[in-house]
Amino acid sequence: MAVQHSERFIRGRKKLEEVIGGTGEGVVDSFAEVAPDLTRYIAEFPFGDIYTRPGLDVKYKQLAVISSLASQGDTALALKVHINGALNVGWTPNEIIETFLQLLPYAGWPKVQNAVTVAEQVFKDRGVAPVWNNED
Repeated sequence: MAVQHSERFIRGRKKLEEVIGGTGEGVVDSFAEVAPDLTRYIAEFPFGDIYTRPGLDVKYKQLAVISSLASQGDTALALKVHINGALNVGWTPNEIIETFLQLLPYAGWPKVQNAVTVAEQVFKDRGVAPVWNNED
């Protein structure tokens, strides 16, 4: 028997694919066997309800998400997914690193260092890197 999905779920999966792509879907789907409701909740709430709200471009929503995840600390898996999403929606590696540097006085050194380490791995996986102008 086929599973019936809510409109929120369908809308959320569509937004998840748009923002995060296959990486996010793989992470979300990895919970399907052990915690199928978690898979549904992720699709329905953050992506079906929050990401689809008007009022803020998805690019800025993604910047808010990576800032929040970096500030929380132990969020490497989610941060990896959402740094990929930030790149997908148009943020550059430089802008992502600058966002994390902006968090230094508010989130602290260890959290920022962890976020930059995750970003470095994502950049390597995607074949991108920040380009720094040493004249600053």
